Amino acid sequence: MLSSLLVESSTAGATVDLSFRKLLICISASILLGILVACVHMYRNVYSKNFVITLAALPTLVQLVIILVNGNLGTGVAVLGAFSLIRFRSVAGGAREITSIFWSMGIGLATGMGYVTYIVLFSFVIACFLIILNTLSFGEKQKITERELKITIPEDLDYPGLFDDLFQKYTYYATLNSVKTTTMGSLYELRYRVMLKDQQDEKELLDALRVRNGNLTIVSGKVSTNRDEL
Repeated sequence: MLSSLLVESSTAGATVDLSFRKLLICISASILLGILVACVHMYRNVYSKNFVITLAALPTLVQLVIILVNGNLGTGVAVLGAFSLIRFRSVAGGAREITSIFWSMGIGLATGMGYVTYIVLFSFVIACFLIILNTLSFGEKQKITERELKITIPEDLDYPGLFDDLFQKYTYYATLNSVKTTTMGSLYELRYRVMLKDQQDEKELLDALRVRNGNLTIVSGKVSTNRDEL
């Protein structure tokens, strides 16, 4: 049941059986599973149409290459090197993009060797696993109370420790990330990363900071995050 459709084992060794019916089954499996990968990638994700089409077509293309080099170790290694070259010449992608590409290539490798039942079973397990993880809050940081504060103060204020008592009252932590001068050096702009104890107290904190900095500009915004690239 779980044996290869394209490779038949015998006492004389493994032989490749490229009958039209079996080849059609493998191609159909590649197309359907490629669409499955594309659908899972689109679930709660930001994507482009071209990338989704590539994910859907990649298993069939990889399958074609694997069928053509089946049984030739040297050619297989050369093809693997070509795949690596394409990967490193392309733009760096996010972790989820790389996962989807690797999954699509795995499908093509399996169907190219005829292991359709294996890859259908594994693909549905992987699809359910990824959908569940993306539905749940698994791996998410608690960003809702994290803020990036930009506080402008006059140059005559000594900023080290200036807001420590307020941060201790309203936040779990506050980190001073940068200091820069503005308006020809007459003002300082302090950038803090803070986590509020209660989001409802944000306005109260800002009002207290305004009293402390002489009612100069204060900006509270979401924390910028770096894209997870591989």
